[in-house]
Amino acid sequence: MCFNGVIAPIVGYGIKGVIWYQGESNADSFKDAVEYKDLFPRMITNWRDEWGQGDFPFLYVQLPNFRAAAITPSSGNWPWLREAQEKTLSLPNTGMAVITDAGEAMDIHPSDKSDPGNRLGLVALHDIYGKKVVASGPVYKSMKVDGNKIIISFDDIHKGLIIGRPNADGIVNNSPAELKGFGIAGADHKFVWAKAVMKGNKIIVYADGITIPEAVRYNWADNPPGNLYNKDGLPARPFRTDSWAPAL
Repeated sequence: MCFNGVIAPIVGYGIKGVIWYQGESNADSFKDAVEYKDLFPRMITNWRDEWGQGDFPFLYVQLPNFRAAAITPSSGNWPWLREAQEKTLSLPNTGMAVITDAGEAMDIHPSDKSDPGNRLGLVALHDIYGKKVVASGPVYKSMKVDGNKIIISFDDIHKGLIIGRPNADGIVNNSPAELKGFGIAGADHKFVWAKAVMKGNKIIVYADGITIPEAVRYNWADNPPGNLYNKDGLPARPFRTDSWAPAL
């Protein structure tokens, strides 16, 4: 109905690209959140087919932080929809802005519009116009188990990792004392809040009582507390190192 009423009338007009901010209504249930990994890329592909102008740019915003602050390091439906949005980057000419630091607990439409807009602008400048700008925060690359710890490596580090959001000069005002947002689990798949230490451009994650760790998750909640950035001022993308089915 929305397509027929809003999109269909403009199909055929010239189009440079799409900016998309949606997904909240698809995260009311876990089933819907996971299904988004199929629905969203199908919609993009359908629009491109309708216009017949090839793979025009499709840039979108990953869901922000919302609802009550996370109590456990792995909870809620929104992280699964964020993962579905990330997987959609496998489509050509797509880009995503991360705003898990720009939402509001009590407002599904947060008042901060500058961060989503500015970050989408960086993605467009980098991906579409080929400008040499940093358009992404740290992105999970790989993990290595080392005794009772897991060592995480990242792509898109650029100037380096930093705890807390830096200003334009790369300085964090009121610098936080510790990394937040990391959870760790052993063979029982039960995630607990982890201690995380930055060592160069890697993050070492561990927790008391987890002697044989198997997986790490970062910002894996509706309203997560993560504070990992690169020095260019962009937040780390939420991630999980496991492929486990969620505990329902």
